[in-house]
Amino acid sequence: MPDLGLRGLLVDWGGVLTTSVFASFEAFCTREGLSPQTAREAFRTDPEARVALIGLETGTLSEVEFERRLAPVLGVPPDDLIDRLNADVIPDDRMLAAIGEARANGLATGLISNSWGLDRYGPELLKLFDGVVISGQVGVRKPAPEMYLRGAQSVGLAPEQCVYVDDIAGNLKPARELGMTTVHHVATTTTLDELSRLFGIDLR
Repeated sequence: MPDLGLRGLLVDWGGVLTTSVFASFEAFCTREGLSPQTAREAFRTDPEARVALIGLETGTLSEVEFERRLAPVLGVPPDDLIDRLNADVIPDDRMLAAIGEARANGLATGLISNSWGLDRYGPELLKLFDGVVISGQVGVRKPAPEMYLRGAQSVGLAPEQCVYVDDIAGNLKPARELGMTTVHHVATTTTLDELSRLFGIDLR
């Protein structure tokens, strides 16, 4: 292992340990007869959608209330809207295996996730991690620096000792500013190549 002082692997959930959340949003929109970018653009630019999303992710808004508020923004029925939006999100087995391999090789592993409800992280997922920070449980969401600090603390390391992986580039900047090494997850193969290089362990 290179002497880089890197001893912890912290990762996002949706879009890193799963297939693309945004691709699932596009598939949802197509099924609902909407323009493929409708949901993504709503979360980026529509004030009501933004407030609903922040409330859901910080745990101040229930899933049902989130669905009730978002549905008229998108022009769709509210029933099971979260499940419909995420219907095409499936686990990325290669990434999940890499987390297990990293841990087996002595690295501390941690999850830092903006949650869409607290019942969406199964025990098989959570047992891969030494530390877990879920936004709806702590009342703070990425990109707030506190999320990354909590993530490092949850695995007993300083930020400088951690690598953080996220599929959203904007979520990486605060982690870098705290001293973390960051990896922008675009494709599983390139992420695993980079993590293998950083840690000196073949995680591919």
